[in-house]
Amino acid sequence: MNASVDSVFPEKYRILSGSALKMIAVITMLIDHIGAVLLSMYQPAQKILFTLFGREYNVYLIFRDIGRAAFPIFCFLLLEGFRHTRSRFLYGKNLLLFALLSEIPWNLMFTNTLRYERQNVFFTLFLGYLAFCAIEYFQARPSMQLLCILGLLVVSIFLKADYGWRGYIFLLIIYYMRNDKPGQAILGSCWLYYEWRASFAFLSINLYNGKRGFIRGKSAKYFFYWFYPVHIIGLVILRQLLFLS
Repeated sequence: MNASVDSVFPEKYRILSGSALKMIAVITMLIDHIGAVLLSMYQPAQKILFTLFGREYNVYLIFRDIGRAAFPIFCFLLLEGFRHTRSRFLYGKNLLLFALLSEIPWNLMFTNTLRYERQNVFFTLFLGYLAFCAIEYFQARPSMQLLCILGLLVVSIFLKADYGWRGYIFLLIIYYMRNDKPGQAILGSCWLYYEWRASFAFLSINLYNGKRGFIRGKSAKYFFYWFYPVHIIGLVILRQLLFLS
């Protein structure tokens, strides 16, 4: 995992380890969800601060825009995990398990009820992971690769997971452009035109140096799985106490 990685930046500027990218992804996701759950209900956060390129900005929108960077980084980290995991079965099982565990917190976040027609982002990542596995398993059978990719695309459409079928396609872009970081950034940014603020994530992705970093061990690994449902539950409780009680 210490091998040199392609990037738009010279090697001496690649200062971010996988651990640093995880922290950036988690922090930007938390900022996004603070905006979605709390600031969306806090009237002062709706006050216009300035206008840029014809778009009016307030604190709520700033938090949501910062949060757009989280998904591309998580997609990149998913691919890194896929490439370096010791057990692809266990990796996939964990993704599915936490997709299921996160569903009730996710539903509460958006509807304050146990039911919501859209699913959480773990399902999107899981479908992308299955696509990665199928592509490599059927390397010698392109027709089976295509069948699996299209089948999972159909599932992503009907599942209505976070980022939807566009997120699933984005994961495929990340995979197929894995050895061409500049191309990955360009094509990925073009695909994310509807969420163009997410394109800034490629700056940190291209600062990645291929090293694992300071986060090691099973406990640290599972912290990042558990953080998703737990922080959502915490924000939902805060919303209830501050705005709905």
